[in-house]
Amino acid sequence: MKSEVDMYVIRRIKEKRKELGISQRTLSELLNHSLGYVGQVETPHCPAKYSAHDIFLIAKEFNCAAGEFFPPLDFTPSE
Repeated sequence: MKSEVDMYVIRRIKEKRKELGISQRTLSELLNHSLGYVGQVETPHCPAKYSAHDIFLIAKEFNCAAGEFFPPLDFTPSE
């Protein structure tokens, strides 16, 4: 099950991916995962989620800080 923080990170990466014009398939390839991996991560009911290593590689590829994908410290999940 994905937490609210997981979903926040996934949404931010998806927004940035789309802003940069990078497809799910291309990002999956860059991460050396199966071609459908990013699609699974971006689907809320699928258990797949990015690892810390994935997030590091994504930030490097997107030329941004990994911290840009995480919620602010005052974020309060409703769990």
